[in-house]
Amino acid sequence: MKHTISPPIAEVFECYPKPARTALLKIRQAIFETAIEIDPTLQFEETLKWGEPSYLMKGGSTIRLAWKNKQSNKVGIYFNCQTNLIETFKELHSDTFIFEGKRAILLDLDQEIPINALKNCILLALTYHARKHLPLLGA
Repeated sequence: MKHTISPPIAEVFECYPKPARTALLKIRQAIFETAIEIDPTLQFEETLKWGEPSYLMKGGSTIRLAWKNKQSNKVGIYFNCQTNLIETFKELHSDTFIFEGKRAILLDLDQEIPINALKNCILLALTYHARKHLPLLGA
């Protein structure tokens, strides 16, 4: 299922080089699919934060998507660094993802996106506040 992109968010995606845009739109689709699995009524927000497409559900932690010129062969999925999300992702998926500190998963544009592992991380972020007290966020 495709989800309509508002003009301001579409404009941001259009500014990215085609390989980055393609990868980020695929990640966006995974975010929407995961959000619908969590809540079929889709109490979900897509907006711009710091000029980047951002996603949030009630009870969750914000996910941002970006491509940055300084790492032009990667896209980033950014999480709140004040959470233990990245720490948990490292425990669960250290052999799958490249991490940037406590704030991001970086994906190489020349590699296939590991959608199932990524959806697991998205699920944990979108339901973070209900899970934050559980070991490994209940994963």
